[in-house]
Amino acid sequence: MATEVKVPVLPESVSDATIASWHKKAGEAVKRDENLVDLETDKVVLEVPSPVDGVLKEIKFEAGSTVTSNQILAIIEEGAVAAAAPAEEKKANAPAAAAPAPAAAPAPAAAAAPAPASKSAADSLPPGARFSAITQGVDPSQVEGTGRRGAVTKEDIVNFAKAGGVGKASGARPEERVAMTRVRKTIAKRLMESKNSTAMLTTFNEVNLAKVSAARKELQDEFQKAHGIKLGFMSFFVKAAANALQRFPLVNASIDGDDIIYHGYSDISIAVSTEKGLVTPVLRNVERQSFAEVEQGIADYAAKARAGKLGLDDLQGGTFTITNGGTFGSLLSTPIINPPQSAILGMHAIKERPIAENGQVVIAPMMYLALSYDHRIIDGKDSVQFLVDIKNQLENPGRMLFGL
Repeated sequence: MATEVKVPVLPESVSDATIASWHKKAGEAVKRDENLVDLETDKVVLEVPSPVDGVLKEIKFEAGSTVTSNQILAIIEEGAVAAAAPAEEKKANAPAAAAPAPAAAPAPAAAAAPAPASKSAADSLPPGARFSAITQGVDPSQVEGTGRRGAVTKEDIVNFAKAGGVGKASGARPEERVAMTRVRKTIAKRLMESKNSTAMLTTFNEVNLAKVSAARKELQDEFQKAHGIKLGFMSFFVKAAANALQRFPLVNASIDGDDIIYHGYSDISIAVSTEKGLVTPVLRNVERQSFAEVEQGIADYAAKARAGKLGLDDLQGGTFTITNGGTFGSLLSTPIINPPQSAILGMHAIKERPIAENGQVVIAPMMYLALSYDHRIIDGKDSVQFLVDIKNQLENPGRMLFGL
């Protein structure tokens, strides 16, 4: 029986998808729930699994094609056996005399196959890994991948070269023109839209994280035993932001034409860097979540992002964004607003610095905070007070527990 494989129903905000790659060829056997094809949208890569066991009879669209919701991608013959199996059986049962001695000659041609395989391996690499392979002089077909489904990553290329795999050619000046992925094109487009459609300003402050650090150190073991997850810094910032958003509703609002939409909930987008680009999964109703629920949500999204399993629903909505450049060592930055949101909080690296405290010079773990906001809707006074509110909560973590 023929079974159709269709494009999943895409959200209203996603008009179409691009076929990134097929993992099976026509005529090959497939198993139920085995990934057949990757569809790249403006935000994520979707896996389309096989609905049944059988043979992939026909592929309707090749890689690079644009498809829409419910279009037929392929036809699977349910319960069929792959054509390759009978062919092998026929060859095995053929009389020995029918196979002349010279027939062994084509074997060297098979040995030559690795050459095009190297090219295929290079073509399938993400742009960052591909450029690294060129600059390092590494053949990606020789590298064991540690990424999703064994994919070769940029780090794999670098580690292979460091381990003495292949060195960079002396005096080489390589360059390569690579087409942007759909996700990267969307990121570029949205960033330019944000710069061109908002009156963006950034205000700064600094926060002493001594009490947050002490609380984490004191409660870490008990927290982990009670909830099965570590207590990180991010949950403090998320909870502080959620509380402040309730007190400063304009920072949590958005503009729609000539109207201002006030959101009575705090759906906070967390910026996560992946190999394909930046994504912002959303923690919903954070104002009602405990620290443990926030930490679990962050951990779940991080795991899904690493595995390439983030879905469109994970990325929809959001009323405010938090981004942490400190994980990469950033000391200070001016983050760009994530439209249609009106503000974004930038975290940075924690550095021990001398500060004046009660007339004494002390060393404290300090972090610079940056709040970029849309001046069309948020006045300078509101933005400064919002950031000071977050600072005060972090410097006195007990305030968060009592909603102060």
